[in-house]
Order: sequence, then structure tokens, then C-alpha cells
Amino acid sequence: MNQTTSTTVASKHPKGLPFLFLTEMWERFGYYLMLGIFFLYMKAAKTDGGMGFDPGDASDIFGTYIALTYLTPFIGGFLADRKIGYINAVYFGGILMGLGYLGFSLEGTTAFYISMALVIIGNGFFKPSISTLLGNLYSTDTYRDKKDSGFNIFYMGINIGAFICNIIAAFMRNKYGWDEAFMTAGIGMFIGLIVFSLGLKNYRSANILKPAQKGDITIGNLFAIVFLPAIIAGYLGWIIPNNIFGSDSTDAFIFACVPVIFYFVSIYLKAPQDDKRPIAALLAIFAVSIMFWAVFKQNGTVLTTWAESYTDRKVSGSTEKFASDLYLADKVVFAKDTITAYDKNFKLLKENGQEVKIYDYPKYFSNMPADQRPEEGQAIYTANPELFQSINPFWVVALTPLVVGFFALLKRRGKEPTTPGKIAWGMLISALSCLVMVAAVHYSMNGTIKVSALWLIACYGVITVGELFLSPMGLSLVSKLSPPRITALMMGGFFLSTSIGNKLSGVLAKTWYNYENKQLFFIVNFCLLIIAAAIGFSLLKWMNKIMKEKGLR
Repeated sequence: MNQTTSTTVASKHPKGLPFLFLTEMWERFGYYLMLGIFFLYMKAAKTDGGMGFDPGDASDIFGTYIALTYLTPFIGGFLADRKIGYINAVYFGGILMGLGYLGFSLEGTTAFYISMALVIIGNGFFKPSISTLLGNLYSTDTYRDKKDSGFNIFYMGINIGAFICNIIAAFMRNKYGWDEAFMTAGIGMFIGLIVFSLGLKNYRSANILKPAQKGDITIGNLFAIVFLPAIIAGYLGWIIPNNIFGSDSTDAFIFACVPVIFYFVSIYLKAPQDDKRPIAALLAIFAVSIMFWAVFKQNGTVLTTWAESYTDRKVSGSTEKFASDLYLADKVVFAKDTITAYDKNFKLLKENGQEVKIYDYPKYFSNMPADQRPEEGQAIYTANPELFQSINPFWVVALTPLVVGFFALLKRRGKEPTTPGKIAWGMLISALSCLVMVAAVHYSMNGTIKVSALWLIACYGVITVGELFLSPMGLSLVSKLSPPRITALMMGGFFLSTSIGNKLSGVLAKTWYNYENKQLFFIVNFCLLIIAAAIGFSLLKWMNKIMKEKGLR
């Protein structure tokens, strides 16, 4: 951020915004760097330095991981509200996440799962706390009407980090290896904490503990009536025979969520009359948002698979030299050699737990048209698939000023949608991205030939517009409607809906391999988002009335 921009932001928004913006940017740099290579790392052959997991299992682990990172904010937000404060929660969570990223560089499955646990727990404290700090900065009359735009700016910081990180990830993986790429994520997290420390004086006043009131649940009771039942339910889901939702981890997750969901319903039932309708509106938004995240988070699984196996990633001319010199492209030789075998869906083939080896051309050429293949023995350079993870954050950075400007224009004309209205429109717009991929599958002849990267760029562009209508608005809405004493807890509720959606994204991604016609996969996603949009619009009049009662938009 240049000096002019920083000064402008400071004059129109709280002075703490640039520091929280940069803190979140670096934290998301680490998070999305790790996430950008996580799925690729899990399903890469052990001979290539990966874990050698089956792609379906990798999808399940990926979905479980991102689901849990958004589930733990429930308890982290609660403790930040009541006991440790938001600033301490940011430090504690950030340190755990940084150590977790560094841990992925260690060998073995034990270190792999311990590192996952550290990131999951750390995110639970960091994520709701920094969002609540930002919301509290906008709680005064001076800044209250700028809250939506403040969260849009904050969200852009997230995506600047996400954009940069995948370029760095590709460079580190190609030049040094998987381990060094994961270590870079940890370094990014610790840089974020340093930036956060530099701006402390600007948001100490927003670090307000919210003690329990009469009738509120205590921490001890929370563990007794929510988390203990969740652990027991999760265990039962794990051991139950004949998986209900497709895998032990999915069954365990869904079962464990039931007591947590019941608790949020109980918050509504026990709330004072003045708080009931705002809480009900938030719970409705949480429920509707699940479908968005179930589709959106497939960018790390299905869309990464599409980028890796179905997209023409060849770079040539000056681009070839540039990408090669920066270690952003892989050299692939068109020559037969002993390679790891994959099936027609690009799933790793195993026999008796061992990777199958065959004598053939590299898998990249398996669905490349014959007339586009190089001469025998010649090499091409292919852009790293994780680079495609930067398309979405690029669109966020590019489109955020346009979306903010669009809403500002509508506001001046008295036609700006309410925050719930923006969320409903976000669902509808996001659904259109699925139709882009339906067309991509058509032109790929159902994946038998590679297609242009422009299809992915277009898909990400459309869903990014939907995302900008929905995701930052969800954070803003929680900050607006939540009773002050449970703001971070309700932030945890928003992230709970994200968590469930993320887990469902893994469940949906796993079914990719069951569809002979890949168009049907994206049509299913389209239908899910259309249904969610329809529900959102049907509730809009009721939610707008609640907003009006609170003097909000």
C-alpha cells in the first residue's frame, strides 16, 4: 500500500485499518500458500516428494481440514469474548498457525497431522478475533456507515496475500521443494504478527472483554453441554458401520456439528426479546451461506484438478523463458520413461498399496491432441497448477474497487441493496460460474482434450463477483446485528457455516470421479446455488425489516 492510499484510508476509516489489513494479508499469505499446494502435495506420488494419497481420500482430507479451520473459531471467538481478549487471541492463534506451517516441512504422517491440528486450533483463535477487532473500530458514529466498505477493503487485503502466495509457492516448490514452500507459509504468518504489533496502539480501545450476563452460558458449561457431546457424537460418527455420508471423517464431522448447531439455536431461544430477531436473521444467513462455500471451496480440489489435468498449461516464447527462469513452470519431455500410472480420471493407480509403474509418456500428454504434441525427445514447459489458485485473489483485488464503487453509486441514487440483499445476489451470481465450467467440459469433449486456461479465468471471475457480494458482507452483517457481548461468538457461527460448507465441498469433490459426464457435476453445483439464492430472496423482506428496525442497511 503506497503512502497516498494509506493516508486516504486513514482519513476516511479508522487508523487501525491499514495495520489489520496488512496483518490479515500476511496471515492469509501463509494460509493460502499452504492451501494452494496442499491438495497437490497429498496426491503427488511419493517418488515426487508427495504423500501418495488417493485423490478421493485427498479431497476428503482437504475438505475436513478447511472445515475444521472454520469450525474452531466457535470456541476461539467465545474465549476471546469472555476471557483472553481479541489481541491475545490474535497472538496465540498466529503463533500456533506459524508453527503448524513450519511443521509441514517435517517428514512423516505424524508430523503431517500434528501440523494440521496446530493450524486448525490457531485459526480458531485468530480468525474471529481480528474480524471482531475490525468491527469494533467501526462501532462509533464516525465510522458506522463505512463498515461495509471497511470490510471490503479488509477482504481485499486477504486476497492480495492469497494472490502473491501462490506465485511464491510455485517458485519455492520448483527451486527448492515442498518442504521449503511450507516453511515460507510459516514465515509469512510471523511477518503478519510483527505488523500487528506495530499497530497495537490503534486498536487497544477495540479490545473490549464482554463478561457473561445473567443467563449466559459459562465456559465450563459450554464444554459440558456443547463440546463434550460434540466429541462423543463425532466418535460415534467415526465408528458407525456403513458410512452414512461417504467416509468416517465426514460422518464424524457431521455428527459433531449437531450439538454445536443446537447450541446456536439455543442462543436464539434464550435471547432477550430485543435480540431474538437479529439472531434469527444471522442464523438464516449462516444456513444459506453453506451452499456457497460448498461450491466455492472446490477451487482447491476440483478446479485444481481441472487446472492440472484438463487445462492447456503450455507456455512458449518469451513467457517460457520468463516462467522457467523464475521457477514457475515445469519442464516436461515428450519421451517414454518409467512413470507413475494414472487412470482416465487422473487418479493414482495402486496395487497392494504400492504405486503402479509403467513405461509411457508423461501423463500431461495423455489428453493433449496429437497435432499439438512436440517431436519425440523435445521438451515443453507447463505452468504450475498452483498458479491458478492466484486467479481468484487476482480478481478480488481487481474487482473490489469496482464493486465498492458500484455500491457507492447505488447508495448516492438511493438504490443500494441492503446487506442481506447483497448476499442473496451473491448466491445467484456465483451460480453462473458453474455454467462456465459446463461449457468448458463441453469444449474439452468431456475431458478428452485439454482446453484453454481462459475457461478457468472466466469461472473464477464470475464467482469472485458473487464472493464480493457475499463473504465480506457476511462479516459485516454479523458485526451489525450481533448483540455486543457475543459478537465474536456469532463470528464463530458465521465461520461454522463456512466450516460445514467447506466439508461439503470435500464431499462434493470426491464425487467428481463418479461422474462419467463431468458436465453433470457442475450442473449439480449450479442447482445447489440456485436453491440457496431462491431461499435468500424469499427471506429478504423479513431480513430487511429487521435491519430497518435496528436502523441499519
